[in-house]
Amino acid sequence: MATTLAAAPTDRSNIGPMMIIGVLFFIFGFVTWLNGPLITFVKLAFQVQDAYAFLVPFAFYISYFVFSLPASMVLRRTGMKKGMALGLFVMAIGAMMFGQFATMRVFFGALAGLFVIGAGLSLLQTASNPYISILGPIDSAAQRIAFMGICNKFAGILAPLLIGALVLHGIGDLDQQVKAADPATRTMLLDTFAAKIHLPYMIMAGALVLLAVWVVRSSLPEIKPAGANDERAIGHTGRSIFSFPHLWLGVLCLFLYVGVEVMAGDAIGTYGQGFGLPLDQTKFFTAFTLGAMLLGYVVGLLVIPRFVSQQRYLAVSAVLGVLFTLGAYITHGYASVMFVAALGFANAMMWPAIFPLAIKGLGRHTEAASALLIMGIVGGALIPQVFVHLKEHIDFQLAFALLMLPCYLYILYYGMRGHRVGQEHAG
Repeated sequence: MATTLAAAPTDRSNIGPMMIIGVLFFIFGFVTWLNGPLITFVKLAFQVQDAYAFLVPFAFYISYFVFSLPASMVLRRTGMKKGMALGLFVMAIGAMMFGQFATMRVFFGALAGLFVIGAGLSLLQTASNPYISILGPIDSAAQRIAFMGICNKFAGILAPLLIGALVLHGIGDLDQQVKAADPATRTMLLDTFAAKIHLPYMIMAGALVLLAVWVVRSSLPEIKPAGANDERAIGHTGRSIFSFPHLWLGVLCLFLYVGVEVMAGDAIGTYGQGFGLPLDQTKFFTAFTLGAMLLGYVVGLLVIPRFVSQQRYLAVSAVLGVLFTLGAYITHGYASVMFVAALGFANAMMWPAIFPLAIKGLGRHTEAASALLIMGIVGGALIPQVFVHLKEHIDFQLAFALLMLPCYLYILYYGMRGHRVGQEHAG
Protein backbone atom coordinates (compact mmCIF):
# COMPACT_ATOMS: atom_id res chain seq x y z
CA MET A 1 0.00 0.00 0.00
CA ALA A 2 1.29 3.47 -0.85
CA THR A 3 2.53 5.72 1.90
CA THR A 4 0.55 8.91 2.56
CA LEU A 5 2.62 12.03 3.14
CA ALA A 6 1.18 15.14 4.75
CA ALA A 7 4.22 17.21 3.84
CA ALA A 8 6.82 17.12 1.16
CA PRO A 9 9.26 14.24 1.56
CA THR A 10 13.00 14.73 1.89
CA ASP A 11 15.19 15.04 -1.21
CA ARG A 12 16.63 11.55 -0.64
CA SER A 13 13.16 9.98 -0.65
CA ASN A 14 12.21 11.82 -3.87
CA ILE A 15 14.25 9.72 -6.29
CA GLY A 16 11.83 6.79 -6.72
CA PRO A 17 8.68 8.93 -7.12
CA MET A 18 10.51 11.29 -9.49
CA MET A 19 11.49 8.37 -11.73
CA ILE A 20 7.87 7.20 -11.91
CA ILE A 21 6.55 10.70 -12.63
CA GLY A 22 9.36 11.11 -15.16
CA VAL A 23 7.98 8.14 -17.11
CA LEU A 24 4.54 9.78 -17.06
CA PHE A 25 5.99 13.04 -18.38
CA PHE A 26 7.66 11.06 -21.16
CA ILE A 27 4.19 9.80 -22.10
CA PHE A 28 2.79 13.37 -21.98
CA GLY A 29 5.47 14.50 -24.37
CA PHE A 30 5.13 11.64 -26.81
CA VAL A 31 1.35 11.92 -27.10
CA THR A 32 1.17 15.72 -27.05
CA TRP A 33 3.86 16.41 -29.63
CA LEU A 34 2.36 14.02 -32.13
CA ASN A 35 -0.13 16.81 -32.89
CA GLY A 36 2.31 18.73 -35.11
CA PRO A 37 2.92 15.90 -37.60
CA LEU A 38 -0.73 14.82 -37.24
CA ILE A 39 -1.74 18.17 -38.74
CA THR A 40 0.24 17.20 -41.83
CA PHE A 41 -1.24 13.68 -41.76
CA VAL A 42 -4.81 14.95 -41.50
CA LYS A 43 -4.42 17.48 -44.32
CA LEU A 44 -3.48 14.70 -46.74
CA ALA A 45 -5.46 11.73 -45.40
CA PHE A 46 -8.73 13.66 -45.14
CA GLN A 47 -8.00 16.19 -47.92
CA VAL A 48 -8.80 19.23 -45.77
CA GLN A 49 -7.47 22.78 -45.63
CA ASP A 50 -5.47 24.34 -42.76
CA ALA A 51 -8.57 25.56 -40.91
CA TYR A 52 -9.83 21.97 -40.57
CA ALA A 53 -6.40 20.42 -40.03
CA PHE A 54 -5.86 22.73 -37.05
CA LEU A 55 -8.88 21.10 -35.41
CA VAL A 56 -6.31 18.45 -34.41
CA PRO A 57 -4.74 20.60 -31.64
CA PHE A 58 -8.12 22.20 -30.98
CA ALA A 59 -9.84 18.88 -30.21
CA PHE A 60 -6.87 17.76 -28.13
CA TYR A 61 -6.44 20.89 -26.01
CA ILE A 62 -10.10 21.88 -25.62
CA SER A 63 -10.62 18.71 -23.59
CA TYR A 64 -8.38 20.15 -20.89
CA PHE A 65 -10.85 23.00 -20.46
CA VAL A 66 -13.80 20.61 -20.33
CA PHE A 67 -12.37 17.96 -18.02
CA SER A 68 -9.87 19.61 -15.66
CA LEU A 69 -12.38 20.63 -12.96
CA PRO A 70 -14.13 17.22 -13.06
CA ALA A 71 -10.63 15.72 -12.86
CA SER A 72 -9.95 17.57 -9.60
CA MET A 73 -13.15 16.10 -8.14
CA VAL A 74 -12.14 12.62 -9.27
CA LEU A 75 -8.73 13.07 -7.65
CA ARG A 76 -10.31 14.02 -4.32
CA ARG A 77 -12.01 10.62 -4.34
CA THR A 78 -9.27 8.46 -5.83
CA GLY A 79 -6.10 10.17 -4.63
CA MET A 80 -3.36 11.21 -7.03
CA LYS A 81 -1.89 7.75 -7.63
CA LYS A 82 -5.10 5.99 -8.72
CA GLY A 83 -6.11 9.13 -10.60
CA MET A 84 -2.95 8.96 -12.69
CA ALA A 85 -3.63 5.31 -13.54
CA LEU A 86 -7.22 6.13 -14.51
CA GLY A 87 -5.96 8.91 -16.78
CA LEU A 88 -3.68 6.43 -18.56
CA PHE A 89 -6.61 4.04 -19.15
CA VAL A 90 -8.70 6.86 -20.64
CA MET A 91 -5.80 7.82 -22.92
CA ALA A 92 -5.58 4.20 -24.11
CA ILE A 93 -9.26 4.30 -25.12
CA GLY A 94 -8.69 7.54 -27.00
CA ALA A 95 -5.65 6.11 -28.81
CA MET A 96 -7.67 3.12 -29.99
CA MET A 97 -10.47 5.43 -31.17
CA PHE A 98 -8.11 7.67 -33.11
CA GLY A 99 -6.26 4.78 -34.73
CA GLN A 100 -9.48 3.10 -35.83
CA PHE A 101 -11.35 6.18 -37.05
CA ALA A 102 -8.30 7.61 -38.81
CA THR A 103 -7.82 4.31 -40.65
CA MET A 104 -11.49 4.44 -41.70
CA ARG A 105 -10.97 8.11 -42.68
CA VAL A 106 -13.83 9.26 -40.47
CA PHE A 107 -12.61 12.78 -39.71
CA PHE A 108 -14.78 13.72 -36.74
CA GLY A 109 -14.38 10.25 -35.25
CA ALA A 110 -10.60 10.75 -35.33
CA LEU A 111 -11.04 14.13 -33.65
CA ALA A 112 -13.19 12.46 -30.99
CA GLY A 113 -10.31 10.06 -30.31
CA LEU A 114 -7.94 12.99 -29.79
CA PHE A 115 -10.51 14.61 -27.50
CA VAL A 116 -10.62 11.46 -25.35
CA ILE A 117 -6.80 11.31 -25.24
CA GLY A 118 -6.85 14.91 -24.02
CA ALA A 119 -9.43 13.99 -21.38
CA GLY A 120 -7.13 11.31 -20.00
CA LEU A 121 -4.20 13.69 -20.08
CA SER A 122 -6.19 16.34 -18.21
CA LEU A 123 -6.67 13.88 -15.36
CA LEU A 124 -3.04 12.79 -15.51
CA GLN A 125 -1.70 16.35 -15.59
CA THR A 126 -4.07 17.64 -12.91
CA ALA A 127 -2.52 15.03 -10.61
CA SER A 128 1.12 14.92 -11.68
CA ASN A 129 1.95 18.63 -11.95
CA PRO A 130 1.03 19.61 -8.38
CA TYR A 131 2.46 16.29 -7.21
CA ILE A 132 5.93 17.06 -8.55
CA SER A 133 5.62 20.71 -7.45
CA ILE A 134 5.05 19.80 -3.79
CA LEU A 135 7.20 16.67 -3.74
CA GLY A 136 9.94 18.89 -2.36
CA PRO A 137 10.35 22.59 -1.43
CA ILE A 138 8.05 24.76 -3.57
CA ASP A 139 10.86 27.27 -4.27
CA SER A 140 12.88 24.60 -6.09
CA ALA A 141 9.87 23.11 -7.90
CA ALA A 142 10.99 24.55 -11.23
CA GLN A 143 14.15 22.46 -11.00
CA ARG A 144 12.14 19.25 -10.49
CA ILE A 145 9.72 20.15 -13.28
CA ALA A 146 12.73 20.88 -15.51
CA PHE A 147 13.82 17.27 -15.01
CA MET A 148 10.28 16.23 -15.94
CA GLY A 149 10.52 18.53 -18.95
CA ILE A 150 13.64 16.77 -20.18
CA CYS A 151 11.70 13.49 -20.12
CA ASN A 152 8.77 15.23 -21.82
CA LYS A 153 10.67 16.90 -24.62
CA PHE A 154 12.97 13.94 -25.30
CA ALA A 155 9.78 12.00 -26.02
CA GLY A 156 8.52 14.96 -28.02
CA ILE A 157 11.60 14.84 -30.23
CA LEU A 158 11.10 11.11 -30.81
CA ALA A 159 7.40 11.43 -31.62
CA PRO A 160 7.61 13.43 -34.89
CA LEU A 161 10.67 11.43 -35.99
CA LEU A 162 8.88 8.11 -35.48
CA ILE A 163 5.60 9.22 -37.01
CA GLY A 164 7.58 10.78 -39.86
CA ALA A 165 9.42 7.52 -40.55
CA LEU A 166 6.48 5.13 -40.01
CA VAL A 167 3.57 7.12 -41.44
CA LEU A 168 4.72 10.25 -43.27
CA HIS A 169 7.65 8.77 -45.22
CA GLY A 170 7.49 9.93 -48.84
CA ILE A 171 4.52 12.22 -48.15
CA GLY A 172 5.70 14.80 -50.68
CA ASP A 173 5.65 12.30 -53.55
CA LEU A 174 2.35 10.85 -52.36
CA ASP A 175 0.78 14.31 -52.29
CA GLN A 176 1.73 14.80 -55.95
CA GLN A 177 0.38 11.34 -56.87
CA VAL A 178 -2.93 12.09 -55.16
CA LYS A 179 -3.30 15.39 -56.99
CA ALA A 180 -2.67 13.74 -60.36
CA ALA A 181 -4.80 10.60 -59.77
CA ASP A 182 -8.34 9.86 -60.93
CA PRO A 183 -11.01 9.63 -58.18
CA ALA A 184 -10.82 5.84 -57.74
CA THR A 185 -7.02 5.79 -57.59
CA ARG A 186 -7.03 8.81 -55.25
CA THR A 187 -9.32 6.99 -52.83
CA MET A 188 -7.10 3.89 -52.91
CA LEU A 189 -3.94 5.93 -52.27
CA LEU A 190 -5.51 7.84 -49.38
CA ASP A 191 -6.98 4.69 -47.79
CA THR A 192 -3.57 3.01 -47.91
CA PHE A 193 -1.88 6.09 -46.45
CA ALA A 194 -4.44 6.47 -43.64
CA ALA A 195 -4.09 2.79 -42.69
CA LYS A 196 -0.44 3.38 -41.75
CA ILE A 197 -1.56 5.16 -38.57
CA HIS A 198 -3.46 2.14 -37.19
CA LEU A 199 -0.67 -0.07 -35.82
CA PRO A 200 1.31 2.72 -34.10
CA TYR A 201 -1.78 3.87 -32.21
CA MET A 202 -2.82 0.34 -31.24
CA ILE A 203 0.67 -0.26 -29.86
CA MET A 204 0.43 3.04 -27.99
CA ALA A 205 -2.90 2.03 -26.48
CA GLY A 206 -1.47 -1.26 -25.23
CA ALA A 207 1.57 0.49 -23.74
CA LEU A 208 -0.70 2.95 -21.90
CA VAL A 209 -2.70 0.11 -20.34
CA LEU A 210 0.48 -1.62 -19.15
CA LEU A 211 1.78 1.65 -17.73
CA ALA A 212 -1.48 2.22 -15.85
CA VAL A 213 -1.17 -1.22 -14.21
CA TRP A 214 2.45 -0.45 -13.30
CA VAL A 215 1.52 2.88 -11.66
CA VAL A 216 -1.22 1.24 -9.57
CA ARG A 217 1.17 -1.45 -8.36
CA SER A 218 4.10 0.94 -7.76
CA SER A 219 5.25 2.33 -4.42
CA LEU A 220 4.37 5.90 -5.43
CA PRO A 221 3.38 7.69 -2.18
CA GLU A 222 0.28 9.82 -1.75
CA ILE A 223 0.92 13.47 -0.82
CA LYS A 224 -1.65 15.61 0.97
CA PRO A 225 -1.38 19.11 -0.57
CA ALA A 226 -2.85 20.82 2.50
CA GLY A 227 0.21 19.78 4.48
CA ALA A 228 2.88 20.12 1.80
CA ASN A 229 1.83 23.52 0.37
CA ASP A 230 0.78 25.49 3.45
CA GLU A 231 -1.20 28.73 2.97
CA ARG A 232 0.74 30.35 5.81
CA ALA A 233 3.80 30.44 3.54
CA ILE A 234 2.24 33.45 1.78
CA GLY A 235 0.32 34.91 4.71
CA HIS A 236 -3.09 33.38 3.95
CA THR A 237 -5.23 31.45 6.40
CA GLY A 238 -8.68 29.98 5.86
CA ARG A 239 -9.62 31.97 2.78
CA SER A 240 -11.47 30.98 -0.40
CA ILE A 241 -9.73 30.22 -3.67
CA PHE A 242 -10.88 33.62 -4.97
CA SER A 243 -8.56 35.36 -2.49
CA PHE A 244 -5.44 34.25 -4.38
CA PRO A 245 -4.97 36.74 -7.25
CA HIS A 246 -1.56 35.29 -8.07
CA LEU A 247 -3.37 32.06 -8.99
CA TRP A 248 -5.85 33.71 -11.36
CA LEU A 249 -3.14 35.80 -12.99
CA GLY A 250 -1.19 32.54 -13.30
CA VAL A 251 -4.10 30.81 -15.06
CA LEU A 252 -4.05 33.54 -17.73
CA CYS A 253 -0.26 33.29 -17.91
CA LEU A 254 -0.42 29.53 -18.45
CA PHE A 255 -3.17 29.99 -21.07
CA LEU A 256 -0.92 32.33 -23.06
CA TYR A 257 2.19 30.21 -22.49
CA VAL A 258 0.59 27.02 -23.86
CA GLY A 259 -0.67 29.01 -26.82
CA VAL A 260 2.83 30.20 -27.75
CA GLU A 261 4.29 26.75 -27.06
CA VAL A 262 1.85 25.09 -29.47
CA MET A 263 2.43 27.84 -32.03
CA ALA A 264 6.19 27.24 -31.90
CA GLY A 265 5.89 23.45 -31.83
CA ASP A 266 2.79 22.31 -33.71
CA ALA A 267 2.30 25.24 -36.10
CA ILE A 268 5.94 25.45 -37.20
CA GLY A 269 5.31 23.03 -40.10
CA THR A 270 2.48 25.18 -41.43
CA TYR A 271 4.63 28.26 -40.85
CA GLY A 272 7.41 26.71 -42.96
CA GLN A 273 4.95 25.80 -45.70
CA GLY A 274 4.10 29.50 -45.90
CA PHE A 275 7.54 30.00 -47.44
CA GLY A 276 6.92 27.16 -49.90
CA LEU A 277 9.22 24.71 -48.11
CA PRO A 278 8.57 21.04 -49.08
CA LEU A 279 6.38 18.72 -47.00
CA ASP A 280 9.18 16.16 -46.69
CA GLN A 281 11.13 18.76 -44.68
CA THR A 282 8.40 20.61 -42.79
CA LYS A 283 7.11 17.34 -41.27
CA PHE A 284 10.25 17.28 -39.06
CA PHE A 285 10.21 20.94 -37.96
CA THR A 286 8.45 20.15 -34.66
CA ALA A 287 11.53 18.14 -33.63
CA PHE A 288 13.69 21.28 -34.05
CA THR A 289 11.52 23.22 -31.60
CA LEU A 290 11.58 20.36 -29.13
CA GLY A 291 15.34 20.04 -29.43
CA ALA A 292 15.62 23.71 -28.46
CA MET A 293 13.22 23.11 -25.55
CA LEU A 294 15.31 20.18 -24.37
CA LEU A 295 18.38 22.43 -24.31
CA GLY A 296 16.38 25.03 -22.39
CA TYR A 297 15.39 22.47 -19.77
CA VAL A 298 19.01 21.40 -19.29
CA VAL A 299 20.05 25.03 -18.74
CA GLY A 300 17.14 25.58 -16.33
CA LEU A 301 18.00 22.44 -14.41
CA LEU A 302 21.56 23.69 -13.94
CA VAL A 303 20.84 27.29 -12.90
CA ILE A 304 17.53 27.14 -10.94
CA PRO A 305 17.48 27.86 -8.01
CA ARG A 306 21.26 27.85 -7.47
CA PHE A 307 22.04 30.93 -9.56
CA VAL A 308 18.66 32.47 -10.40
CA SER A 309 15.14 32.21 -8.97
CA GLN A 310 12.36 30.54 -10.97
CA GLN A 311 10.46 33.83 -11.24
CA ARG A 312 13.51 35.74 -12.53
CA TYR A 313 14.24 33.02 -15.08
CA LEU A 314 10.62 33.22 -16.25
CA ALA A 315 11.10 36.94 -16.96
CA VAL A 316 14.34 36.28 -18.87
CA SER A 317 12.60 33.57 -20.90
CA ALA A 318 9.81 36.00 -21.84
CA VAL A 319 12.35 38.56 -23.07
CA LEU A 320 13.97 35.86 -25.23
CA GLY A 321 10.51 35.04 -26.59
CA VAL A 322 10.04 38.65 -27.69
CA LEU A 323 13.48 38.78 -29.33
CA PHE A 324 13.09 35.46 -31.19
CA THR A 325 9.60 36.44 -32.40
CA LEU A 326 10.99 39.68 -33.80
CA GLY A 327 13.80 37.67 -35.41
CA ALA A 328 11.27 35.38 -37.09
CA TYR A 329 9.36 38.38 -38.42
CA ILE A 330 12.30 40.23 -39.99
CA THR A 331 13.84 37.14 -41.65
CA HIS A 332 12.53 34.70 -44.25
CA GLY A 333 12.71 31.05 -45.26
CA TYR A 334 14.81 28.68 -43.17
CA ALA A 335 16.25 31.54 -41.07
CA SER A 336 12.76 32.57 -39.97
CA VAL A 337 11.83 28.96 -39.23
CA MET A 338 14.94 28.59 -37.07
CA PHE A 339 13.91 31.63 -35.02
CA VAL A 340 10.51 29.97 -34.48
CA ALA A 341 12.29 26.77 -33.43
CA ALA A 342 14.49 28.83 -31.06
CA LEU A 343 11.29 29.85 -29.27
CA GLY A 344 11.44 26.32 -27.87
CA PHE A 345 14.46 27.41 -25.80
CA ALA A 346 12.60 30.51 -24.58
CA ASN A 347 9.48 28.49 -23.76
CA ALA A 348 11.21 25.59 -22.01
CA MET A 349 11.25 26.86 -18.43
CA MET A 350 7.94 28.74 -18.55
CA TRP A 351 5.67 25.90 -17.44
CA PRO A 352 8.14 24.78 -14.71
CA ALA A 353 8.17 28.34 -13.35
CA ILE A 354 4.52 29.38 -13.82
CA PHE A 355 2.91 26.30 -12.28
CA PRO A 356 4.63 26.34 -8.85
CA LEU A 357 4.45 30.14 -8.64
CA ALA A 358 0.69 30.02 -9.28
CA ILE A 359 -0.08 27.27 -6.73
CA LYS A 360 2.28 28.53 -4.02
CA GLY A 361 0.52 28.64 -0.66
CA LEU A 362 -2.80 27.28 -1.99
CA GLY A 363 -2.95 24.61 0.76
CA ARG A 364 -6.30 22.80 0.73
CA HIS A 365 -7.13 24.52 -2.57
CA THR A 366 -4.14 22.97 -4.38
CA GLU A 367 -6.16 20.36 -6.33
CA ALA A 368 -8.73 22.93 -7.47
CA ALA A 369 -5.97 25.43 -8.33
CA SER A 370 -4.19 22.76 -10.34
CA ALA A 371 -7.41 22.04 -12.23
CA LEU A 372 -7.83 25.73 -13.07
CA LEU A 373 -4.26 25.90 -14.33
CA ILE A 374 -4.71 22.76 -16.41
CA MET A 375 -7.84 24.38 -17.87
CA GLY A 376 -5.50 27.12 -19.05
CA ILE A 377 -4.01 24.59 -21.47
CA VAL A 378 -6.99 25.46 -23.68
CA GLY A 379 -4.74 28.26 -24.91
CA GLY A 380 -3.16 25.56 -27.08
CA ALA A 381 -6.54 25.11 -28.76
CA LEU A 382 -7.57 28.73 -29.21
CA ILE A 383 -4.44 30.72 -30.08
CA PRO A 384 -3.44 28.50 -33.05
CA GLN A 385 -7.03 28.73 -34.28
CA VAL A 386 -6.78 32.53 -34.24
CA PHE A 387 -3.51 32.24 -36.18
CA VAL A 388 -4.83 29.92 -38.88
CA HIS A 389 -7.82 32.20 -39.54
CA LEU A 390 -5.87 35.45 -39.22
CA LYS A 391 -3.25 34.36 -41.77
CA GLU A 392 -5.99 34.04 -44.38
CA HIS A 393 -6.40 37.83 -44.26
CA ILE A 394 -2.90 39.17 -43.54
CA ASP A 395 0.69 38.00 -44.10
CA PHE A 396 1.32 34.84 -42.06
CA GLN A 397 4.54 36.23 -40.52
CA LEU A 398 2.71 39.35 -39.36
CA ALA A 399 -0.14 37.22 -37.98
CA PHE A 400 2.40 35.13 -36.06
CA ALA A 401 4.09 38.19 -34.55
CA LEU A 402 0.83 39.94 -33.64
CA LEU A 403 -0.23 36.89 -31.61
CA MET A 404 3.07 35.98 -30.00
CA LEU A 405 4.39 39.36 -28.84
CA PRO A 406 1.50 40.30 -26.50
CA CYS A 407 1.61 36.81 -24.98
CA TYR A 408 5.31 37.07 -24.15
CA LEU A 409 4.88 40.57 -22.73
CA TYR A 410 2.21 39.34 -20.30
CA ILE A 411 4.41 36.39 -19.30
CA LEU A 412 7.17 38.94 -18.61
CA TYR A 413 4.77 40.86 -16.33
CA TYR A 414 3.86 37.71 -14.41
CA GLY A 415 7.50 36.77 -13.91
CA MET A 416 8.37 40.24 -12.61
CA ARG A 417 5.30 41.27 -10.59
CA GLY A 418 2.15 39.22 -11.22
CA HIS A 419 3.24 36.16 -9.23
CA ARG A 420 3.47 38.30 -6.05
CA VAL A 421 0.10 40.03 -6.27
CA GLY A 422 -1.98 39.51 -3.11
CA GLN A 423 0.76 37.77 -1.14
CA GLU A 424 1.56 39.17 2.28
CA HIS A 425 4.90 37.37 2.30
CA ALA A 426 6.11 37.87 -1.26
CA GLY A 427 8.69 35.45 -2.49
